[in-house]
Amino acid sequence: MTAALRMLAYDASADQCAEICRMGESTTLECMKFFCQQVEGLFGEEYLRAPTPTDLRRLLARGNKGNFQNCPSGWGGAYSGRKGRPTIILESVASYDTWIWHAFFGVPGAQNDINVLGQSPVFDKVIAGNSPTVVFHVNGKRYNNAYYLADGIYPRYSTFVKTISNPTTQSQKLFAKKQEAYRKDVERCFGILQSQWAILRHGAPMHKRSTLRSIMMTCIILHNMIVEDEFVEEEFVEPVEEDLMNPLASQVYDGPVDWNGVRIPFTPVQRNGINQQAFWDRIENLESAYIHTMLQNDLVEHNWAIEANQ
Repeated sequence: MTAALRMLAYDASADQCAEICRMGESTTLECMKFFCQQVEGLFGEEYLRAPTPTDLRRLLARGNKGNFQNCPSGWGGAYSGRKGRPTIILESVASYDTWIWHAFFGVPGAQNDINVLGQSPVFDKVIAGNSPTVVFHVNGKRYNNAYYLADGIYPRYSTFVKTISNPTTQSQKLFAKKQEAYRKDVERCFGILQSQWAILRHGAPMHKRSTLRSIMMTCIILHNMIVEDEFVEEEFVEPVEEDLMNPLASQVYDGPVDWNGVRIPFTPVQRNGINQQAFWDRIENLESAYIHTMLQNDLVEHNWAIEANQ
């Protein structure tokens, strides 16, 4: 464990640990691999989980939302990325306390964000109808889909709220300023992650892709453990004011609900126990550019109205 943690935290090589741990280089590498596999196997379910309804209520109450970004780590061969170096992409969702709620690692760095999204399991539970439902009202309209704050490169899905690249009006400029400020949480999270685990800052040419994934997941799990142990909510409490990006009038349900807030029962029909019509309806709602545009416009007006009142 000492050798594994020194390699993860300080990017020490296997032979650098020999003097302290008195193990050969190959034995030290095997210990590090075994340590990462066991951490992921024992703690992955708890510390790499998607937000539960309780987690969502806490996040909404705090008024910050998760983000959606990429961060590279090293590998070789066909994984040469856009910067001319071998890279593997990490897709993640992080909240204000830098807890990482979703991590998808292993896509070659030569691919763009849209291709990564197409392979990511981030919306699997939404499409399957197993995710919690967040209902909120903004600008006099009701929405029943939670959303991520994302870069402009991502598609116009109802689950993404992107910045306005060329804002022209004062209300649009205010919205872009707030959206981009909230999105800094994920960049701060990556900075902390790399400062804690130096192995993520440099290339790892001796490791296989499966080993790199295990190392990445282990670092994220240990990072979330540190956040859970050290983060004190009261230190970050600010004066109570209405959140400009997430309306306070929101409710979280364990599953799909109708417009009256009544739980929709799961009634499997047709093939493989899946309601085919409901399945495609959820995909259509997820990928709706109309809902995306309407939500963005409503948030712009909502923020501007609050600013004017203040």
